Amino acid sequence: MALLPQVKARLSLHTHREALGLLDGVHATVRAGRSMDFNDLRDYVRGDDVKDIDWKASARTRSLLVKRYEATRQHTVLLAVSTGRSMAAHLESGVIKREVAVFAAGVIGLAAVRHGDRVGLACGSGTEQHYLPPASGDLHLERCLQQVDETTTSSAGPADLGNLLGHVARSYRRRAMVVVVCDDLEIDDAALSALRRLVVQHEVIMLFIADLDPTRLGSDATVMDVDRGTALPDWVLRDAALADAYDEALALARLSLAERLATLGIVHATVHDEASTLTTIHRLLESHRRGGRR
Repeated sequence: MALLPQVKARLSLHTHREALGLLDGVHATVRAGRSMDFNDLRDYVRGDDVKDIDWKASARTRSLLVKRYEATRQHTVLLAVSTGRSMAAHLESGVIKREVAVFAAGVIGLAAVRHGDRVGLACGSGTEQHYLPPASGDLHLERCLQQVDETTTSSAGPADLGNLLGHVARSYRRRAMVVVVCDDLEIDDAALSALRRLVVQHEVIMLFIADLDPTRLGSDATVMDVDRGTALPDWVLRDAALADAYDEALALARLSLAERLATLGIVHATVHDEASTLTTIHRLLESHRRGGRR
């Protein structure tokens, strides 16, 4: 089933325009410069590069003329999506986290494609990596989304964001806007080290997809741990003290993560449910536009 038409169908005209507008500030534009595209001729002035002189035209007009070129600078958006098996878990709404990841990547990718920019994909788990080189157009973006959807399953390898980002840092040297879509709080020392390398060369923003809180589901729920393939014990679902302790630990973890990312100049946001995905992406892109590193 095609995924990009589903993304488009869920974007109202207003929010689609808003998403495009938010990306305006981070995309390169057409400007004067040297490229393969000839623009016109003008009179030579002191300081011009002699390599730009059109000698045949100058001979015809008996006046030194130089070639002007139009350089079209395409921005590259590289989607780095963690496809470990934990991304095949469910949100509290019942929606699979993979579906939210595909939608989020589709929204950002579609906005970039509509600007004529290129979109690439790096995705993977602890056992496999996939890479689609940046290209333009809806068809290529559809391939990227299909790759994420097909490789994010409960039988996939464990999540390994450090491995994925390390691969991006080693393999992709051309400057890009790297959009990381990953599991909730999926940052360990390896991932942090890879992020330090990435921000030297690229712009980086991060979108986390939150886990559901098993302590708030009620005692009649059945909760499976996707990573271990086992059900959580019933007492976890009805222990009020555990629920409060979990909330406190989660808040501290989010604060610590925010501080670490702030030192790297990386803006981030967390999606808690499917309904808030669009507004969260808008807020993330606006934050990047106003206060990003570059």
